[in-house]
Amino acid sequence: MVEQGAAEEYLEGYARILAGACATGRRLTRDELEALRLRGERAAEAGLGLRFLVRAHLSAAQDVREGLRGDAADHLLAAVEQAVDAFAEGHERAQRLAIRRQEAARREFIDDLLHGRGDAGRLAERAERFGLLLSQAHAVAVAQGPEPYDDGYAVTRGIESSLAARFGDRHILLTTKNGRLICIAPGDQADVLAFFAKQAYAATDGGRVAIGRPHPGVGGVVHSYEEALNALDLAVRMELDEPVLHAADLLVYPVLTRDRQAMADLVVSVLGPLRQARGGARPLIDTLTTYFDTGCVAAEAARRLSLSVRALTYRLERIRKLTGADPGDAVHRYTLQTAVIGARLLGWPDQEL
Repeated sequence: MVEQGAAEEYLEGYARILAGACATGRRLTRDELEALRLRGERAAEAGLGLRFLVRAHLSAAQDVREGLRGDAADHLLAAVEQAVDAFAEGHERAQRLAIRRQEAARREFIDDLLHGRGDAGRLAERAERFGLLLSQAHAVAVAQGPEPYDDGYAVTRGIESSLAARFGDRHILLTTKNGRLICIAPGDQADVLAFFAKQAYAATDGGRVAIGRPHPGVGGVVHSYEEALNALDLAVRMELDEPVLHAADLLVYPVLTRDRQAMADLVVSVLGPLRQARGGARPLIDTLTTYFDTGCVAAEAARRLSLSVRALTYRLERIRKLTGADPGDAVHRYTLQTAVIGARLLGWPDQEL
C-alpha cells in the first residue's frame, strides 16, 4: 500500500491554488492548470496510481474547506473539479507516452529479432524482457489472412488471450509483421504453434498458416521465420490447398530450385514443345498437374478438369507426341512431374526463363 506521504510532493501548492480561486470565485489560471498537469506527469513517472492521487487531492480539499467561509466555500467544488481534471490529464498524458515508448521498443525489438539485426548478446538480453529465452531453439508460425492485421486488432488480441488462457507463461511471443500474425514459441512446444494455427485459421476466416522448423540460438528465430514465409509463398505458387503448412514437409521444393538454371533448362527442354499445341502450353500443363495430383488416376483427373475420360486421354497422348515423354511410363512420369513442379515454382510459361 502506498503511504499517504508519497503524495505530498505532488500536492505542493494545491491548497494555495484552491484557496486563491475560492477567495474571488475565479477559475484556475492557465499557469495553475499547467502546473497541475506537470505534477500529474511526474506522479505517473514515479509510478503512483491515479486513484490514490485523486483521493489525496480530495482529502486535501477537505482541509482547505475547513478554513473557508461564506461564498468562498461555495466555489470549492468547482475549483477542485478543475484542479483534479488537470492533474489527471497530466497523469494520463505521461501514461500514454510511456505506453507509446514501450510499443516502440517492442516493435524495434521484433524487427531486429525477425531480421537478425544487432548484437546477438544484446538481442538476447532484450528478448528476456518480452518472455523469450534465445539460448534455446525456437520455431515460428506465420498466419496470413484476407486482410492485413496489426498488434491492436481484435483478431490479434483474441488469439493472444486464447494462448494466454491455454498455456499461461510459456515464453510465447505473439506479434504482427507486414500484416501477418506471428507466433514465436520454444522449439520443443509444437502444441503451442498447433494451437496458434487452429486459432488463427478460425479468426482470419480461413486464412493460411505456415510453421517453420525449430532452430537454435538468436539466428534460429530468423531462420524459422524465413522458412514459414517461404512456405506461404510456395503455397501460392504451387496452389497448395492445405490450411496449415509445415516447412519440414516442403523441403523438396527448395531442393529442386537450388540450382535455378538447371531447373529452368529442364522445364524448357521437357515442356517447351507444349507451346506448339493449340491454346498454348498452359492447358496441357494444368492437365499434367491434375493428373499427377490424383495419383495418375484418369477418371478422377478428368472429373477435376471437367473433362470426359476420353478427352483427358487425348490430351495425355498429345503431350506424349509433343514432348516424347509418356505420362504413363514410370521413368518418363518422373521427368515430366519434376518439370511440371519446376514450371509452377518458376512461373512458366507465364514468365520467360
